[in-house]
Amino acid sequence: MRASNYLEDNIINYFFRNQQVNQPGQLYIALYKTNPTDADTGAEVVGGAYARQRVTFIVPSQQADRATVSNQERIEFPTATAEWGEISYFGIRDSQTGGNLLVYGTFNKPTTITEGNKFIIDSNNLEISVG
Repeated sequence: MRASNYLEDNIINYFFRNQQVNQPGQLYIALYKTNPTDADTGAEVVGGAYARQRVTFIVPSQQADRATVSNQERIEFPTATAEWGEISYFGIRDSQTGGNLLVYGTFNKPTTITEGNKFIIDSNNLEISVG
């Protein structure tokens, strides 16, 4: 998992410059065909009924010198009405559309979503770690 430039700047400003930052009210997971990168330049899935999905996380735990959270509930994307292509990456964003990329990562196994299929992440299967 990597932090975006946006999140890195906000962490520095909050902890080291005593500046207020906006905390997102809700978080959303986005699916990507290409690496989102720190600069938020990846190719997010578009069309075919794709929409970012809301995600909530459990209380963090310390595991091997890392703080880790995982998704609290199952995340189910809409049924694809057209091919989405190969999904290799995810991003956690602060808005259902547009907004800012916070963190991103790679799925263990790329998945190709064709028309009529869904992309599903079971509870506790999406982990975000810091450390």
